[in-house]
Amino acid sequence: MKLFSSSKKEPEKERTQSNLSGNEKESLFSFFIHDLTGPLSIINTSTQHLLHKGERYGPLTNDQKVIVERILRNASKAQTLLQEVIELFRSEGGFFEKELFWVENALKDAIIDVFEVINPSLAETFYKIQNRKELRQALETQGISIEITGKYGASQFCHDPKKIRQILRNLISNAQKYRRNKTRISIEGESDLLISVEDDGNGISQEEQEMIFKRFVRRNGDKRSNVPGIGLGLYGVKTLVEAMKGEIRLESQMGVGTRFVLQIPPLQ
Repeated sequence: MKLFSSSKKEPEKERTQSNLSGNEKESLFSFFIHDLTGPLSIINTSTQHLLHKGERYGPLTNDQKVIVERILRNASKAQTLLQEVIELFRSEGGFFEKELFWVENALKDAIIDVFEVINPSLAETFYKIQNRKELRQALETQGISIEITGKYGASQFCHDPKKIRQILRNLISNAQKYRRNKTRISIEGESDLLISVEDDGNGISQEEQEMIFKRFVRRNGDKRSNVPGIGLGLYGVKTLVEAMKGEIRLESQMGVGTRFVLQIPPLQ
């Protein structure tokens, strides 16, 4: 099933080669994986101990607990961002972990990732819910609706689950940030995986739409939103989708909302 069809085939874009040698790229990966992930893990673990092992390290005052929780949230966010950078490097180098997995599980994990930042107690609640129907009902109380139809509601998808989770996490975070009340997520497809994430926010102007996938560009959107961004945003999503030989489309209407539609072929 082809969602994006054209009678005219676009010429393939010429890819510029990196100036880094294979050994230099390996060293850069090593820097990210070992020299940065290690300290962040220590920060995360240490703050967890301060929060939850008062009998060993001493009780915290309420003010101290607020500060330590803030450290933990930001350390976790830094870990997520670092992992996303690593995944982008790997995808640009053509590195994918081929695996059969349930898309609905990747979606649940992505939603929990988002709520770990915006509402940790809800994230814990969602994590504990194992029944599919109960989870969807719990999400609907938070204005999130999920519809899964087609092949991948009953069959596993073959690709890199980390990258699918990363894509979903960024799109859902974006929708939560700019919505008024609702986020709608749709999964379908019979061959290629089709993903739709839609919000009912203020929409994106035509001028912004032309820049939305550029690096470091942020939507103006709803200034009242207090939901922080997660990861590399729409630039990272587009980079990953294209590395996966997929396509992404933006649909938006001012005053109505925004919808991102993706098509990702299975990894052969």
